[in-house]
Amino acid sequence: MRSKRVVVGLAVVLSLAVAGCTDDGDEPGASQSTQPSATAPVKPVKLQLGVWGGDAEIAAYQGVVDTYNAAHPEVKVKIQPFADHDALKQALDAGEVPDVFLASRSDLQDLIDNGVNQPVSDLLDERNVDFGDGYSRPALEAFASDRELQCMPYGVSPMVIYYNRALVDFTKMAERDLPVPNLDEEDLSKKPAWNYAMFEAAANFSSRPRRGIAGFHVQPTLRGLAPFVYSAGGQIFDDDEAPTSLAFSSDDTRSALEQVLPLLRDPKVDLTPEQLAQKSAIDWFKEGKLGMIAGFRSMVPELRATPGLDFDVMPMPIVDDAATVGELTGVCLAEDTKETAAAADLLVDLISTESVSTVAEAGYLAPANIPVALSEAFLQPGTMPAHSIVFNSAVRSMRIPPLLGSYSELEAAVDGPIEQLLTVELPDLDALTDEIDAASQSVLAPDDASEEPSPSEDDSE
Repeated sequence: MRSKRVVVGLAVVLSLAVAGCTDDGDEPGASQSTQPSATAPVKPVKLQLGVWGGDAEIAAYQGVVDTYNAAHPEVKVKIQPFADHDALKQALDAGEVPDVFLASRSDLQDLIDNGVNQPVSDLLDERNVDFGDGYSRPALEAFASDRELQCMPYGVSPMVIYYNRALVDFTKMAERDLPVPNLDEEDLSKKPAWNYAMFEAAANFSSRPRRGIAGFHVQPTLRGLAPFVYSAGGQIFDDDEAPTSLAFSSDDTRSALEQVLPLLRDPKVDLTPEQLAQKSAIDWFKEGKLGMIAGFRSMVPELRATPGLDFDVMPMPIVDDAATVGELTGVCLAEDTKETAAAADLLVDLISTESVSTVAEAGYLAPANIPVALSEAFLQPGTMPAHSIVFNSAVRSMRIPPLLGSYSELEAAVDGPIEQLLTVELPDLDALTDEIDAASQSVLAPDDASEEPSPSEDDSE
């Protein structure tokens, strides 16, 4: 079921969409220019923009900032670059908060609880930001909380399947009467899809154990397993609004696991523990030793830079219903910024079609701005993957988890038994799913767990 909090937040967002519409057809993120006042300060307002990424991605952000600074001499924006999301989050946790900064959706509850960000709904409304149909609804839902849009959606990257076209050859598979997807190589605007039988056939076809080639690899983690559970009719959380436990021991989820696990833990088609001890799954994929790997848009530049690698993408395979998970990022404003108005102006520029296009061209970003997602700046025809449209079409099947203040702690608590589910050939399904749920409760409902009597207390009664 949908979170009431998110639904209410979305209602506010959609009301902004109506309020923000303009008669002159402004693009998403556009704002009306204002004349500087006679009392404007002589010295430019200084702002810090916190972003993360590799060199090419940071260079794209720098280009956006350089353009903004040139057009707004009254403001001086300086990039605060971080190597990755974790590094930026550590800075936020330490109280080093840029005026405007990127954040993962998994950080959102923590940001709210600690008063790091300020809601952006009213600020965007004041600047006539026109949402209309210009932004992904799941992304807007994801960043809505407490009747406010907390951060502006920026990136929305669903998990998809990357495949090596030399190993997963659908033409040869069809010649052998194996089930294959209806993949149009001529009309790349057609959205491909496949079922679990096709995925299994591709995994077996591309697997060549004697040559050290595996068919596929899915990370043995909560996030890696979630799309398969959802697609097979299971649930991850016991409640989508205020979970107190994972739902792995429920009948629906156990039934889903019984459907998907025989393939996902098949040692004949997966990378061996010895291979994974030598190097990462993505390195095996780059070396042509892995047919398929689940991942996000951020992998694209690294794969493109690999000589001889011919790859494309497919959505996650459908067991019963289309389902996936995603990486979502937003642009947030610091609660304690001394320049709220100037920071909000910068945010509006960052989410504009022109600025998002500049960053999308670097290849890492799957934009929440729909006009950019449908443009050549993102689809990049003539480059791999040919079917970048998959990143857009898969957004509608994304399952957005509840807002949690401790998602990384939850993953750490359950990764052990989940890894056993995906690596032990004949696991005790009932025992492991019970163990997963119990471990999750220590994070999701620690107060309830602490109230359970200890064995010594039981003995004394």
